[in-house]
Amino acid sequence: MSGILEGVKVVSMELMEATPAATCWLGDWGADVIKIEPLTGDQFRGTRRIGGRSVFLNIDGAEVNPRFELLNRNKKSLAVDLKQESGREILYKLVKEADVFMTNNEANALKTLKADYETLSQVNPKIVYAFLNAYGTAGPDKDGPGYDRVSAWARAGFQYLIGEPGGDPPTQRSGMMDRTVAPHIVSGVLAALLHKEKTGEGQKIEVSLYQSAVWTLAGDIQVALVAQQLPKDNRSQVANPLWSSYRTRDNRWLCLGMLRPDPYWGPLCKVIERPELENDPRFENMGKRTENRVELINILDEIFMSKDIAEWEELCREHKLIWSRVQSPKEITQDPQALANDFFVDLNHPSGHVPVVASPVKFIQNPASVRGPAPEIGQNTEEILLEYDYTWEDLGRLKEQGVIL
Repeated sequence: MSGILEGVKVVSMELMEATPAATCWLGDWGADVIKIEPLTGDQFRGTRRIGGRSVFLNIDGAEVNPRFELLNRNKKSLAVDLKQESGREILYKLVKEADVFMTNNEANALKTLKADYETLSQVNPKIVYAFLNAYGTAGPDKDGPGYDRVSAWARAGFQYLIGEPGGDPPTQRSGMMDRTVAPHIVSGVLAALLHKEKTGEGQKIEVSLYQSAVWTLAGDIQVALVAQQLPKDNRSQVANPLWSSYRTRDNRWLCLGMLRPDPYWGPLCKVIERPELENDPRFENMGKRTENRVELINILDEIFMSKDIAEWEELCREHKLIWSRVQSPKEITQDPQALANDFFVDLNHPSGHVPVVASPVKFIQNPASVRGPAPEIGQNTEEILLEYDYTWEDLGRLKEQGVIL
């Protein structure tokens, strides 16, 4: 069955995680994605360590970078030196027939390589050109470099707000904000393609890590725009004790999520086997529980330490509370709910079995699919150029000149 974006041609000068995460979705949905790489390859190919530990897999003696596979499946790789005029001619031939061009290279580098919007829109006036950078295209930092850790996690307020008051600022998990900005890029591309279909007009799309992160944290930032900044959460004094987490006897954490707590207060009292607390004047409604929250949290802390997480889960499920255990990544890979909904798919890799995380949007009539692994550097260069009327003689000459691999 064809993917929902079958026939859409995407050319992407991409590196690391943010734009590759966006083109990963488009590729899963059936688009033809050509990944333009320098002759040395996307630098993310060689990112071996996260948090001091190697993330490479050894499969039958071959090294595999699973995070590169995650974001670069279903793509073709064309390795070309765009500093040479004949290399740029290759890019222009691809762009002329493409629907979408995407990049997260720095603006000055794109101008130097003549791959900026002003140039490529002359090559193809109908091109949808999606540009991602760290801080936006205006202001004092518009040309500043930045990864998601600094541009989004730190500068947009996540690192400030997450964690207990007075504690050290927490470290972000690798690429988390890159994968948060990716859907913003994708939605812009799809809207521009719809506009193009209606009008025949191309479009330039600008997205920044910083602004996407500000939108993601907009609940806090909107309040700061019009009123006082909201304080950091303090688990020992949270206003709604039914919207918090509690340690269990086996040193696990149970997260409660009753945002509207009053309808759940009685059932919770049954779960914790303390029915007398339901009508206790200290806790009988939200206002009273907030007023006496420290006392109630101390009671709940002690009670939840009396049973293991599995016992609490059974009781919470029986009484229809809103809850979850705090899971580790390994537990998520074995979660029956994740498995039942196909959160993970098998990637047919030459080196062996490599499961990957599936893209999260499901099309029922035209489902997404993982059709192939991430390509090697320049794996598809010859295949692609032959489709664009280059001859074998042309390919030999370009290789001799160091334009292609």
